Amino acid sequence: MTSTERPEDSVHALLADGTTVCIRPAAPEDHGRVLRMFTGMSSENLRLRFFTVGTDSAVNAADRICAVQAPGTRALLALAGDEVTGTAEFHRSPATPDTADVGLAVADTWHGHGIGTLLLEHLVHAARAAGVRSFTVDTLTENHPMLKVISGLGLRTARRFDGPEVHCTIELAEDEGYLSAVDERGRTAGVASLEPLLRPASVVVIGAGRSPSSVGRALLTNIRAHGFTGRLAAVNPHTGTIDGTPCHPSVEHLSFVPDLAVLAVPVPAVADVAEQCGKLGVKAVVTVSSGLDDSQAAGLLAACRRHGMRLVGPNCLGLANTERTVRLDATFAAAPPRPGTAGVAVQSGGVGIALLGALSRLGIGVSSFVSLGDKYDVSGNDLLQWWESDGVTDLALLHLESFGNPRGFSRTARRVARKVPVLTVDAGRSEAGRRAAASHTAAITTPTMTRRALFHQAGIIATDSISDLVATAALLRSQPLPTGARVAVVSNAGGAAVLAADACAEAGLTVPELPGPLIADLLAVLPAGARAVNPVDTTAAVSGKQLASCLSLLTGHGAVDAVLVVLVPTALSAATGDDPARALVPPTGTGPRPVVAVLLDQDVPVRLLNGPVATVPAYAEPASAARALAHAVSHSRRRAEPLGTVPVLEGVDSEAAAALVADFLARRPDGGWAGPQLCGALLDAYGIRQSPWEWVADADAAVAAAERLGGGQMALKAYWPGLLHKTDVGALRLDLEGPQHIRTAYTELARNFAGVMTGAVVQPMAARGVELVAGVVQDQVFGPLVLFGLGGTATEVLADHAARLAPLTDRDAHALITAPRCTPLLFGHRTGRAVDLEGLEQLLLRLSRMACDLPQLAEADLNPVLARPDAILPLDIRIRLLPYRAQAPYLRRLRTR
Repeated sequence: MTSTERPEDSVHALLADGTTVCIRPAAPEDHGRVLRMFTGMSSENLRLRFFTVGTDSAVNAADRICAVQAPGTRALLALAGDEVTGTAEFHRSPATPDTADVGLAVADTWHGHGIGTLLLEHLVHAARAAGVRSFTVDTLTENHPMLKVISGLGLRTARRFDGPEVHCTIELAEDEGYLSAVDERGRTAGVASLEPLLRPASVVVIGAGRSPSSVGRALLTNIRAHGFTGRLAAVNPHTGTIDGTPCHPSVEHLSFVPDLAVLAVPVPAVADVAEQCGKLGVKAVVTVSSGLDDSQAAGLLAACRRHGMRLVGPNCLGLANTERTVRLDATFAAAPPRPGTAGVAVQSGGVGIALLGALSRLGIGVSSFVSLGDKYDVSGNDLLQWWESDGVTDLALLHLESFGNPRGFSRTARRVARKVPVLTVDAGRSEAGRRAAASHTAAITTPTMTRRALFHQAGIIATDSISDLVATAALLRSQPLPTGARVAVVSNAGGAAVLAADACAEAGLTVPELPGPLIADLLAVLPAGARAVNPVDTTAAVSGKQLASCLSLLTGHGAVDAVLVVLVPTALSAATGDDPARALVPPTGTGPRPVVAVLLDQDVPVRLLNGPVATVPAYAEPASAARALAHAVSHSRRRAEPLGTVPVLEGVDSEAAAALVADFLARRPDGGWAGPQLCGALLDAYGIRQSPWEWVADADAAVAAAERLGGGQMALKAYWPGLLHKTDVGALRLDLEGPQHIRTAYTELARNFAGVMTGAVVQPMAARGVELVAGVVQDQVFGPLVLFGLGGTATEVLADHAARLAPLTDRDAHALITAPRCTPLLFGHRTGRAVDLEGLEQLLLRLSRMACDLPQLAEADLNPVLARPDAILPLDIRIRLLPYRAQAPYLRRLRTR
């Protein structure tokens, strides 16, 4: 085991050029390595770092960095193999514990690779977890590389010059500017790391057998047969050549160092072969072998991390790149991918074969295809970054069964989807394995809801099946995006038009009545007896020329955003030979609005009708066409919307909230449900207004509290640890007026729940409003989700809810309150007065901020939240705290499985 593998909290991350380093805490046994780095630095580098050219400062720094780390200090190393390439440290100031002094050093030979920036990102993460809010850095004004690193970090920085020195203060608060800077650095590094994988200059197939039926032989045959432009070799100890490809007895005997190694070897040999590849200098590995146990999987990934190799698989079909300068088909599929501009990534090899086949039959080619398999390393996030940057891909198709870092994926997809359409299949996930849900919020949050929240926020087009995905791809590949949801339905058969109009309505599209002048123009070009209100019934007598004129009028008019044409074969067209379907593809090119066709006699689900300069998608049934149009409308709208920003919220005291949580978990290390006082204090810390209430421990206190709260009608809510749904067990009394009613109610509750009841909440009865639920669930995979919908005691039965991943932008918050079916109630349906929508958005934004600040917040359930024109008031609050470890979805690091 090498020095880079010892600590459990070590991670691997990519540098700007795509190479890999290990980032881990320093330890006493690293002293020699750290000192070698310092003594190997030039006198100028030492002077810039320590303000002196002597070695004493370097020795002292090595002693300090490698000492046992005391509270308030942190020292990190970047290592390439056993070589220390950089160090970063912070030391808390005793006078101001939320401030820390920072030191950074990079070995001479590693300048310009991004090591300093990467170390600082990890140091910032560690400092935030320790409660540090700002860094201070003192450096020489002539130390331009260090000043460039600080200014490019993406954090707010202030400088104060003092003679030859400059004092920098770096605020560590995470904002959009910092995350965007991290995104860009991650994209640059990630794309560079994939070059040897997707654009290799040389490939070796290890395990290429002599038998034509072996997987390795199929891989070698495909690479050779489909014109790979680079150097190709195989490893097989039993033969010197296979079909003219030179073979070598082992990896060590290769006559060159390949960029990419494709492994098709028995499972017990996978890790050892990967280790051999790494020692030789191979930069990327594809492993098609399947069935690795935990030990074998760990060995494979460790070898790849140790030697800086990117890994696809195991248990995959392989990968392909159809670019003319590459022409690599490293799969064992029966047919090669058709060259084109669609990027395809799947986990299942079988799904990949089916999807590639369907696209090929449509005439849609791919730029690159990757079967991710068990996804130990390279993921959908990596492929999105590649397609964003490859200069070829203009359509991205994904079929992913799991997400390793959903929030990181969401940020990447949100950016990429504004440039190219990103489609996926929302297959849904099983409930098995999820923890049992206790509160309303947890009970109504499902895997399907979570995935849909991810897709919606990321701007991903989520289809229901592979056929739906292919149908939508056909439209996006061939037609302009619709700017709205208004569809003109045109048909030569009235019954078919009805089917199409119904399909549009079910897909969320509208079929509006056409304006009078347009109707007149249509009737002037259509046969006698035609109707043009919408749907447009051309009658069976329509000719190709008449249909072409009709479509030209509709696509050129602003009354509709798309045209759906349904045609059935008729004896009239058969007798005259004038098939109106020929008019579907305009000879002069695609018009300003999309046209989709439905040919009810078509024997395939979807195909492309190709003309000289235009292409129209044709579907076998209206529902498929309508769904494809609806997906295109949704994509067009999201693309046109501003991205939104995470707003700065006034009146938030996150430090006070963190202290309250820490105190609770110190007393209850296993966590649990917070009491009313703590729930109220946490909402106060985030500026969330509550309906007035008081905690009481006996009947006399309840009467006194009611008087202080202004008298009138009161609610009395019994409480004991673990009580969740008071109505279900009879622990709630409403409409209590006067001291006697309140005293009697408290006495009854205390008697009914003797031995468990610890007190009660007294609260004035609130004026009527819309009862809603708002909450947070900390998902172990997706991170915090904010949930919103119709509330009250029947919230789970009504199931009218939506969710979004935190942190919410202002656009997310608005989209969330308009997503449930109950939205009309919020905008004044029946009452004529809208509720306080701005206040509602503020509630969701503040819950989002709370969830991001407090990873220990397992669940927060505000139900009901009373929404009125004058106020948004949570009436009942439940919060569960657990000793969760903070997630770091945006910290640059490679997967650890």
